[in-house]
Amino acid sequence: MTLRITLRAARVNAGLKLTEAAKLFGINKDTLAKYEKDSSNVPRSFFVNIEKHYKIPVENIFFGPQSDFFRKLKTA
Repeated sequence: MTLRITLRAARVNAGLKLTEAAKLFGINKDTLAKYEKDSSNVPRSFFVNIEKHYKIPVENIFFGPQSDFFRKLKTA
């Protein structure tokens, strides 16, 4: 089983603030905040840069609504 973390946790672990990370991805901070709440449909242009900016393999990131991540964590 692969350990997974949320997109927000990946950013925080990379030591980046929301505004800093948004700038790296070339998107608005509000857009990044939206992706962190629900990463189900992040665009490919964002997806391909996750490993580069956050230094974590994408298979270690949970993609979906953040609430689902925590709900599954409670039942595990």
